[in-house]
Amino acid sequence: MVQGSDREKDLAAAFVELADTLNAGREIVDLMDLLVQYAVRFTSAVEAGVLLAGPGGDLHVIASSSERTSDVEEAQLGSEAGPCLEAFATGLSVDVPSVSDSRGEWQEFSDIAFARGFRAAHATPLELRGQRLGGLNVFFLVEGSTSAAELALLGAFARITAVSLAQQQAARAQLTITDQLRFALDSRIIIEQAKGVIAQRNGISVDLAFRMLRNYARSTNAHLRELSEQVVSKQLEL
Repeated sequence: MVQGSDREKDLAAAFVELADTLNAGREIVDLMDLLVQYAVRFTSAVEAGVLLAGPGGDLHVIASSSERTSDVEEAQLGSEAGPCLEAFATGLSVDVPSVSDSRGEWQEFSDIAFARGFRAAHATPLELRGQRLGGLNVFFLVEGSTSAAELALLGAFARITAVSLAQQQAARAQLTITDQLRFALDSRIIIEQAKGVIAQRNGISVDLAFRMLRNYARSTNAHLRELSEQVVSKQLEL
């Protein structure tokens, strides 16, 4: 988590980057990856993930800060229960001060989250003009309620991300939000394939492979999907 005198400057830059979708030509999957990065960087959360609704309304993992986060998110989807799903269904934030205490309500989520080292969680809905698009889930290593300041910041990140989605819709008037989400889900599949290729090629973890891919994308100002396609087709070696 960013601390000190540079925090306000860095935080302002983060909001600008999240909002600057039009000028940056950013795709949804790139935007959601930024969201999970900033949710972790500027709060005490150690991991974050985003679920987005696909064309049929089913939720899918679209971005995550690590494989263990993906595991927990997939567990929520598999059991159709968990804080992120509740936030999506109700449009309200859901705080989980103790993962172990949530076992009675969401057993599968609680079991796998605890096994992956998480002790608390928080989910914030992603909404666009009254339409619920998904949810942001953050995870903590220690038990305790999420602070009011962090709740406000996570909510602000979610709202500015929704604004960016609205900008994309306006810029691509021929595409509906559903079309854009379908493209994002396809991009996620390609990115997962690229992570596996890089991990196998270099004998490293999938998490480290993703960091390599993400860092290369930022240094070259390229889309994650474009680079992933090049990696999978063997046009690019990382």
